[in-house]
Amino acid sequence: MKPKMSRILLLFFISIFILQNPISSSSCYSSVHDNFIQCLNQNSPPQSPISQILYAPANSSYFPLLQSSIQNLRFFSTVTPKPLFILTPLLYSHVQTAVVCCKQNGLQLTIQSGGHDYEGLSYTASGSPFVVLELQNLRSIVVDIDQNTAWVDAGATVGELYYKIAEKSPVHGFPAGICPTVAAGGHFSGGGFGTMVRKFGLAADNVIDARVVDASGRILDRKSMGEALFWAIRGGGASSFCVVLSWKIELVHVPTTVTVFTLERTLGQDSTKLVHKWQYVSPEFDENLLVRVVVHSPEDEVNRVGHNVSRLSVIFEGLFLGKADELVGIMEEEFPELGLNLRDCSEMSWIESVLYFSMYPRDSPLEVLVSRTPQPKSFFKAKSDFVNEPLSENVLEKLWKWCLEEEKPILILEPFGGRMNEISESETPFPHREGNLYNIQYLVQWEDGENFKSTKKHLDWIRRVYERMTPYVSSNPRGAYLNYRDLDLGVNDFDGATYSQAKTWGFKYFKENFRRLAIVKGEVDPLNFFAYEQSVPPLFLNEAGREIE
Repeated sequence: MKPKMSRILLLFFISIFILQNPISSSSCYSSVHDNFIQCLNQNSPPQSPISQILYAPANSSYFPLLQSSIQNLRFFSTVTPKPLFILTPLLYSHVQTAVVCCKQNGLQLTIQSGGHDYEGLSYTASGSPFVVLELQNLRSIVVDIDQNTAWVDAGATVGELYYKIAEKSPVHGFPAGICPTVAAGGHFSGGGFGTMVRKFGLAADNVIDARVVDASGRILDRKSMGEALFWAIRGGGASSFCVVLSWKIELVHVPTTVTVFTLERTLGQDSTKLVHKWQYVSPEFDENLLVRVVVHSPEDEVNRVGHNVSRLSVIFEGLFLGKADELVGIMEEEFPELGLNLRDCSEMSWIESVLYFSMYPRDSPLEVLVSRTPQPKSFFKAKSDFVNEPLSENVLEKLWKWCLEEEKPILILEPFGGRMNEISESETPFPHREGNLYNIQYLVQWEDGENFKSTKKHLDWIRRVYERMTPYVSSNPRGAYLNYRDLDLGVNDFDGATYSQAKTWGFKYFKENFRRLAIVKGEVDPLNFFAYEQSVPPLFLNEAGREIE
């Protein structure tokens, strides 16, 4: 081997070793390490010393803290790059200090609020040494029922938000997701849809103010940040632009009684017809009604792979913002094939419906929504699509057969329509509005993630299904949902990507809004401090309005 090539390979393996071994990284970057700590000490308030919020690999709490909120075990292996430090701010000023000191020392900053990001981008990095900003201690929620508003810190979970609202009022709620441990910081900034999306739109559609720390370390609100940045962080992925500290949201009114139902059918010819019909009626239902579809293998079937469609089940889950008799009347008129009757329905309060869709037992106390006890974790991969035209029965049957190639396939079909049709594509960065019947989430989970062959098998399956679905879903561009982050769509280069390079994935998430996001990025973060594998790159325009990269 030539000497030059040997040196290149040696440097390559040293760099890999440094990235994968944080203690060695500390020694190799001792000056950065020491300068960073010095910067933190100099800029931290005396009433809250840095020792309270700083964790290095040598600290006994470092690895438990790193692991605590990670939901996808694919990104907690011995070879996953680990952060140089974890910071857990107690004050907004701590976040300012973290931004300033990371920028001064050339450290990448990753921002974690709930740890549910599908590709682990909030606690891993493929570039320079990095610091995790873990926001779990910023979890204040202040509800003002008289003004129909609330301030929600980025580290607060949606379960905590729902609980705090219910404490104040039985007729107020908020339209966000169904998983109670997802945090507001990332969920709202990517869009955020749940069981009331057809009535009230996305969580991001109901954000009316925010406090952020920008790349210069300044705390800004809507007025001081300007409407361009405020637009970008409501659906464009705020971590490309700033650190969100808190959101001001507008609460929505819910009736004292809502109705839920769950109907499960073995997936065969009749169920295929039901799903086929569901595609036509679910986006056209009364906006107070949402009926979603989940296809999965029941627990007693998960180890059996075969061609018998009956081992799959289809679940129709519904929330109606009203009483059961009115719901049954709507379904008898518009979807009689489902056969819903009063015996299938349960009336309850809206906050009880939150527990219902979160899979808690009916008699669970509301306090479970504020529990931060770690949920069962798994290795998983997900992908997403938007459907503009109903799939034929033949295509649905193909999809079921493809699912039979996997032990634990999950498909989640979430209908749009209603309020989503009334909001323009450009109102927020989330563009998947009118014309989209529903979203599909493809999901696969497995337990033996340390086994390379097993992991590859599951990843190959979901990628194969996604590729096969290409002719039947949205196109030019094929849509994807930012909160179901998918690095298969494309990534930025190690040293960053240009706008033209990033369009391969950016237009899938944002369509034409991606260009506007990149222009905002160029204005608020021209040096691209907030950068990661799928961060929005800066785009600059000359005086004539032409692009400069």
